[in-house]
Amino acid sequence: MPRKYVENPNACTIVHAMNIIGNKWKPIIIYLLSGGPLRFGKILVLLPTISKKVLTQQLKELDNDQLIIRKSYNEIPPRVEYELSEKGLTLLPILRELSLWTADTFPEIEFEKCRIE
Repeated sequence: MPRKYVENPNACTIVHAMNIIGNKWKPIIIYLLSGGPLRFGKILVLLPTISKKVLTQQLKELDNDQLIIRKSYNEIPPRVEYELSEKGLTLLPILRELSLWTADTFPEIEFEKCRIE
């Protein structure tokens, strides 16, 4: 399925940012990778409601946008790991602030503490 973009001739940087990371899974994948490299199967375990197809698509888009690095090892069986790139690491302070904003704005909801490295 091709990526859907918000198209607007007057699009500002926030529109572009949301085109890159503004969906259900990408911020969560970035959060998971903040703890270090993960293999595809481990991400699936950590996100049990995501399908293999959708995870594959999200990882490809994050890789194409240079937010993650896909490392393939020449081993049998094949091994692939995903980790945050330098660009991806720059999102962590933003995700921390978003986490704090959510906790402050919705105090009536009991959240688990997010640990963003």
